Amino acid sequence: MPEVLDAGSVVLQGSATTRDAAIDEAGALLVAAGAVSQAYVAAMHERETSVSTYMGNGLAIPHGTNEAKSEIAHSAMCFVRYAEPIDWKGQPAEFVVGIAGAGDDHLTLLSQLAGVFSDVDQVARLRAAGSVQEVLGILSDQG
Repeated sequence: MPEVLDAGSVVLQGSATTRDAAIDEAGALLVAAGAVSQAYVAAMHERETSVSTYMGNGLAIPHGTNEAKSEIAHSAMCFVRYAEPIDWKGQPAEFVVGIAGAGDDHLTLLSQLAGVFSDVDQVARLRAAGSVQEVLGILSDQG
């Protein structure tokens, strides 16, 4: 995953306290990485109104609608960890991973994330990680 997730897109102490603010926080990281336009962030909110992107094990994966694919310059991810879980439609999200996948890349990214977050030991390692490099290492273990 390191090719789409760089150190500048990893935040160990997210500042958002609501789902919408967390989507904005993740979206801003994707915009800052040059991966998406601001319109893609709006599409992330749009997707969330139609289907929750909460995946379980404390993970939410906000991403844009299919119609917003044209707003993606290149595939990218961001990772934000919250000390206090965000209420994600009644579910506790500790980790918000924003995804912008060009073409079908989002399917690959989702699959890799599912591998990490289906392993409770990996989730515990992400929760305890003390550095951005440690987070990148855990996420890139998935091949």
